[in-house]
Amino acid sequence: MNNQVGFPKDFKVAAILGAGTIGASWTALFLAAGLEVDVYDPSDNAEAFVRDYVKHAWPSLERLGLTANGAMDRVQFFRTPEEAVVRAQFVQESVPERIEIKHELYARIEPHLRPEAIVASSASGLLVKEMQDGWTNPGRFILGHPFNPPHLIPLVELLGNDKTDSDVLAQAEQFYAACGKVTIRVNKEVPGHVANRLQAALWREAIHLVVEGVASVEDVDKAVYAGPGLRWSVMGPHMLFNLGSGGHGLGVFCERFGASFHRWWDDLGDPRLTPEVIETLLAGVQMEEKGRGFDELAAERDRKIVEASRAMLDVSQDQSGSDATRARLVTAR
Repeated sequence: MNNQVGFPKDFKVAAILGAGTIGASWTALFLAAGLEVDVYDPSDNAEAFVRDYVKHAWPSLERLGLTANGAMDRVQFFRTPEEAVVRAQFVQESVPERIEIKHELYARIEPHLRPEAIVASSASGLLVKEMQDGWTNPGRFILGHPFNPPHLIPLVELLGNDKTDSDVLAQAEQFYAACGKVTIRVNKEVPGHVANRLQAALWREAIHLVVEGVASVEDVDKAVYAGPGLRWSVMGPHMLFNLGSGGHGLGVFCERFGASFHRWWDDLGDPRLTPEVIETLLAGVQMEEKGRGFDELAAERDRKIVEASRAMLDVSQDQSGSDATRARLVTAR
């Protein structure tokens, strides 16, 4: 997650609109990347909450090597969104996911934006074409959907459409890369984008296995993090199954295991989050917590994410060093 890519057009100021958990996490990341950050949230407690969040996030960002150019005090707070965006070249919007709230906000800020400013929404459940209706000119508005917490999970899903200016997605990719993020482009708009649909599919079957009595909530969770989840943290399913062919390629893997996958797919469940199902899941999660509270569990999650990310960084850097060494040897020959 090292931020070795420069910001586009010397972007120096970012604005945060909506400073709940997601907005506060974005604030910490942008500050670590060396940006000045202007924050708006209507809550009277927003400044105290964000400053405390940044303070607690900073050690993790330091361990990830993301704070070399950063400072926690380059943040200002504003009482109106209009004031918060006037300096910003990049605006990350994370207000509640109600279309009327977003449309009202966009109408307020649009006359006050810099011509080069990009506005990215963190929305997970709304469609870009729905949100664009709140703009007079939506050319510099895109989806920039993170995963919680944004300062630790690298992925950002980017999406524009035929109303989006031609240079915006490339500039957004460069901006996020400079903050240490990994981006993907969503080429066709579907509800939930890409990663949320993938995790929704897994959770659906995880719930089915619990409801059907195949395994407990805790054991289903173990099956994920101690099994395929560990592999998924380093490579995606297509590449992993390609490697599962023993070097013969994904086509051979599909020939060997296609019938098994078809049988499994045909047997997958389709549960619904009824009151009874929710009660079953709650009881299972409470058993899995083993008396640990939210703060303790969140700290454990963040610590493990940081250490896993550091391990992958070390491997990447070792690989780069090995590549450079091989290049020098070849040149010497």
